[in-house]
Amino acid sequence: MSEAGTITRRKEKGKKYFEIRGTRYEMAITSRERILAALNHRETDRVPVDLSGHRSSGIAAIAYPRLRKYLGLPSKPVRVYDVIQQLAVVDEDVLDRFGVDAIELGRGFALEEESWSPWTLPDGTPCFVPAWTNLERDEERWVIRSQSGRILAHMPDGALYFEQTYFPFLEADDLNAISDTLGESMWTAIAGPPGPISDGQLSRGARKLREKTDRAIIGLFGGNLFEVGQFLYRNDRFMMLLAGEPQHAHRFLDKLMEIHLANLDRFLGAVGEHIDIILFGDDLGMQTGPMMSPQMYCEFFKPRHKLLWNRAKKLADVKVMLHCCGGVRELLPHLIEAGLDAINPVQISCSGMDAAKLKAQFGRELTFWGGGCDTRDILPNGTHEQVAEHVKEQVRTLSGDGGFVFQQVHNILANVKPESIVAMFDAVNDAS
Repeated sequence: MSEAGTITRRKEKGKKYFEIRGTRYEMAITSRERILAALNHRETDRVPVDLSGHRSSGIAAIAYPRLRKYLGLPSKPVRVYDVIQQLAVVDEDVLDRFGVDAIELGRGFALEEESWSPWTLPDGTPCFVPAWTNLERDEERWVIRSQSGRILAHMPDGALYFEQTYFPFLEADDLNAISDTLGESMWTAIAGPPGPISDGQLSRGARKLREKTDRAIIGLFGGNLFEVGQFLYRNDRFMMLLAGEPQHAHRFLDKLMEIHLANLDRFLGAVGEHIDIILFGDDLGMQTGPMMSPQMYCEFFKPRHKLLWNRAKKLADVKVMLHCCGGVRELLPHLIEAGLDAINPVQISCSGMDAAKLKAQFGRELTFWGGGCDTRDILPNGTHEQVAEHVKEQVRTLSGDGGFVFQQVHNILANVKPESIVAMFDAVNDAS
């Protein structure tokens, strides 16, 4: 460029710019770059934002049409991609309105009309659900059946979510049949998009999504260990197994690990080059603190988490995120040592989960993907002003030196007013 002279490219305070003959021109930062900067603990032009990038940062299908109407956006069919939690697919115009920087891999699939079947939400709103979901009316409730015909979950009239009704290993287990048994448990049998497809279809869909978006892509893998034990045995039964029959629990977890590692190899073999973050899941906390002692976590789960997470990083250039609800401060050092890069939803209303203390103690090693707005009390019950002030304070607390992606604490529930949702997301930009 002889007329312009030498181009000098620079970075300053998270912004990229170039100079031509002393004149500075700012370069746009993509959503993907913004997310990756946060995961690498670098500040950027603004705080990155997530809405519906995974299944604990979404919005209830009942609340979604009200939000679109409040925003003055045209009415669109409501697609419920997570039938259990009744979560809506969030359309591009809403993602753009709130400056959302991440997207779930599943948004690149089930794009044809034949992938969806008509249904009705509990409040009477017409919607669509994945066509492969076996929904059935049974007197005063809806039920979901497995492929074998067994009722796995139900939603009684007046309820807003499905709950698990069948636990395959409650009475007796068969450690050689875990893989088949996963198809008989609500959380592991009911697929959302991408849905039941081949590895080739998964790879092609992931590539196409990568080509058409500059948002960071989150690949939902799961790999749950503690939770699969709860899904199959039931919560109380599995806790007794861990405490009273540790060798049997280890044998169960070893068999489960064989399944997870094989699935991980296949999953990242198909999508590894097209995603930025791989999401694992294991709820380890309660309102009052961890569900188990650090010693129990280190015996049963830390070595296996470490194996899974390190394997993921060897297979693909991805960051590892864990969905983990509840008060888990005491477990965070061990999760970090096991290779964790980010945690969501950062449940700030739980014991030990004060945002300022978490940031001070773990902020240099762990990205907090969440904690941006309390969804238990403030978002559903606060005034717009209270929501905005709370969000600004959380952003100021958690965003220093990167390591923070804004997400409300878990999903936006059906009773949340659209005014509060808008106040929440607008406050993020005001605070950035």
